[in-house]
Order: sequence, then C-alpha cells, then structure tokens
Amino acid sequence: APWFWDTRQCWYNYPFQPLTSRLYYYYILELAFYWSLMFSQFTDIKRKDFLIMFVHHLATIGLITFSYMNNMVRVGTLVLCLHDASDFLLEAAKLANYAKYQRLCDAFFMLFGVVFIVTRLGIYPFWILNTTLFESWELIGPYPSWWLFNGLLVTLQVLHIIWSYLIIRTASKALVRGKV
Repeated sequence: APWFWDTRQCWYNYPFQPLTSRLYYYYILELAFYWSLMFSQFTDIKRKDFLIMFVHHLATIGLITFSYMNNMVRVGTLVLCLHDASDFLLEAAKLANYAKYQRLCDAFFMLFGVVFIVTRLGIYPFWILNTTLFESWELIGPYPSWWLFNGLLVTLQVLHIIWSYLIIRTASKALVRGKV
C-alpha cells in the first residue's frame, strides 16, 4: 500500500477512503486476537504486569475499534503491523523456554528486545505518532476525535517506554547470570 512508505497518504481523501476486503479481514482478525488476550488474561496465571497488560489491551481494542469506525484503517494498519513485528519473537522465546532450549530462548529474547526497542521507541514515535499528531493536523485539520485518538496512541507509547525498561532490565540481569 502506498501509505506504508508515505504516511501522508493516510490522510489524503480522508474520510472517503475505500476499505478493501483484505484490510477488513486483517482488522477483524486483530480485533478478535486482542479480545481473546483480554479475556484470557483473567484466566491465566496472574503476572506482575497484569495492570499494564490490561491497560494495553483496553487501549488497543479501543484504537482498533475507533480507527475502524472512523475510517482510519490506513494508519491503523501501520500501527498493527509495527506491533506485530516483534510480538512473534517473544512467543518464540517462550516456546523455546518451555521446550528447555535455553540458548534458543536467549537468542529469541535478545532479538525480540532489539526489534521491540527499534520499532516502539524509534519507528513508532517518529513515524506513526508523527503522522497522527502533525501530518494529520496539517492535511485535514483537527478532526473532532483527534484528541481521543492521539491520546490512546500516546498511552501506547508510555507503555512502550515502561516495557522497554523492563526488557533492558531483564536482558541486563540475564547477561550477568548467563541466561534469560
């Protein structure tokens, strides 16, 4: 899609942008996934980051729903793709850990940490937040829900900062101990 490389394309002809069936199914799949995470969080073992994850799931479900209802699917797909880029690496690290493949677990976790920090502390604020905060204001002006939409996106950025700190702390401890 042209807006993948040129984020200004997210706002051209807004809100009269066609929704392709591929984007529709991608959105529905992601929304279903995050709803499943929201519900499973209450049945899983309670973790230290329960509250942070709960806020994340609420914000994500809110953003997916809001961006779909307001035909902001172009920028929404950018946010979803960027977040999907690192998540599978963490799941791979967990699988390797459960299978008792410690070196593979460590490698996946370190790779996850690098990709997470690059995408969520680098690309996300300078690419996604830049287009939603500044390019949208410049191209279409302050639409009625601008503050809510960007407030949820900034909430995600705060969570990214917290998680990056936790990832770096975990990686540092692992380097000292010799394993993740």
